[in-house]
Amino acid sequence: MKISARNILNGKVKKIVLGMVSAEVVIEVAGGVEVVSVITKESVESLELKEGKEVFAIIKASNVMVAVPHSSHEL
Repeated sequence: MKISARNILNGKVKKIVLGMVSAEVVIEVAGGVEVVSVITKESVESLELKEGKEVFAIIKASNVMVAVPHSSHEL
């Protein structure tokens, strides 16, 4: 597999939540960190995704938003 994205994380599917058209796929990467992706149900089926399957979380974004809390109590 060749891809232009620079942020590629190895992980395992932790959970899949199927909706009517889309699915939320939770991928556990190093250190127990979770990355969540929303993809089509068709993609879940074609990739044969299931809990425990080893996958790649590939992140390609044109921007990253940063927010700060109004007070330290929101942390």
